Amino acid sequence: MPSFDLAVLGGGPGGYVAAIRASQLGLKTAIIEKDKLGGICLNWGCIPTKALLKNAEVLHIVQNSAQYGITIPKFSVDFPASIKRSRDVAERLSKGIAFLMKKNSITHFEGPGKLISRHELEVTKGKKKTRLNANNIIIATGGRPRTFPGMKLNGKNIISSKEAMILKKIPKKMIIIGSGAIGVEFAYFFNAYGTEIHLIEMLPRILPVEDETVSKELARTFKKSKMKIYTDTKVSQIESLKTKVKVHLERKGKQEILEGDVALVAIGVTGNTENIGLEKIGVNVEKGAVVINEFNQTSVPNIYAIGDVSGPPWLAHVASAQGHVAAEHAAGKDVHPVDYTNIPGCTYCQPQVASIGLTESSAKEKGFDVKVGTFDFKASGKAMATGRTDGFVKLIFDGKYGELLGAHIIGSEATELIAELGTAKTLESTWHELASTVHAHPTLSEAVMEAALDAMGQKVHQ
Repeated sequence: MPSFDLAVLGGGPGGYVAAIRASQLGLKTAIIEKDKLGGICLNWGCIPTKALLKNAEVLHIVQNSAQYGITIPKFSVDFPASIKRSRDVAERLSKGIAFLMKKNSITHFEGPGKLISRHELEVTKGKKKTRLNANNIIIATGGRPRTFPGMKLNGKNIISSKEAMILKKIPKKMIIIGSGAIGVEFAYFFNAYGTEIHLIEMLPRILPVEDETVSKELARTFKKSKMKIYTDTKVSQIESLKTKVKVHLERKGKQEILEGDVALVAIGVTGNTENIGLEKIGVNVEKGAVVINEFNQTSVPNIYAIGDVSGPPWLAHVASAQGHVAAEHAAGKDVHPVDYTNIPGCTYCQPQVASIGLTESSAKEKGFDVKVGTFDFKASGKAMATGRTDGFVKLIFDGKYGELLGAHIIGSEATELIAELGTAKTLESTWHELASTVHAHPTLSEAVMEAALDAMGQKVHQ
């Protein structure tokens, strides 16, 4: 039986990062993956969807080229080619992860794996079963789309995000259930290609985890793009018919039925905790997630869990950060746990949405003397030059000490701009430090400086 210092079950952004870090620390490491290396994120999530969203951005530019003084009287859309580009990007990156495994001398076992004991795993490939021993094990089996009764996926006209990114043709009418990051990204993508979008949210506003002002701004821009948004609306059932779907709604005390070509269910994620032997060896699982401590240890100390299988936040960068922590802790290093108050949340529709830390309402609920600074991109020279003036930067500060508590951006490059504010929050920066840091002109990042100035009552350009 081959023996390892560390074995990682799952090769996604948590698993492969943990394996690489463990190898860097001198641990003899194995990784087990039943599908392609890179996991859902690289193959069916983060990366291929961003390729699709870039396609939609380019299409938007072509459609609106006249505002830049360029007339394109005739063009055509090759939707299958758009899908193929996305798949090609994912395929190249998956091969890149395989190269990294070899580069770091990590043994790769292909096939489904499961725990046999606290130190043994079994990998099945066809009829062959291989057992391996490991001093420490990291569970990184990821998650899958959540569904509720009455919303059973069939992969044809009641679909998850995976099927949405490989559709063979553009739907005429799509009903999207759930307006979190996945729901609004696909709403933007298919709307750009001409699909009639109906976006349904059970809570009072879309992107409900974001600051309320950001949610309202995104809803405004979506409605401007002729999307139909239903909030405070529950879905009780989805019917699959031969040529359409029927979505049964409960709205304002009344029953309604929406008909469309496709229903996309985007109501969250649940961890892949089943059939990997967790119960057999006493690993605690609650509400579809493995229970972990600050070092990502489970109830069995030599077994760790990272990423979607360990519960929210279901984000690839969280999985990678947890992978670092778990690998270093397993190697006996002095480890700083992940700071979950400083995790960027990013949504890649247009305008993009990105945030970190507390919202205005949550800061007030915690008793802070809240000071807010904002700056609209419509007053930004760079935003006007690029033709993307929707959105704003909103910064939340503690009025007593001036410390940055939260940052919320909606705008064309929000997901890039948020990194500055993540660094600022890590360093416990104040409004004065953000306002006095010289930002290059003209840039979108000047909006961060201007928002900090606004919180101090010194706004210049608006």
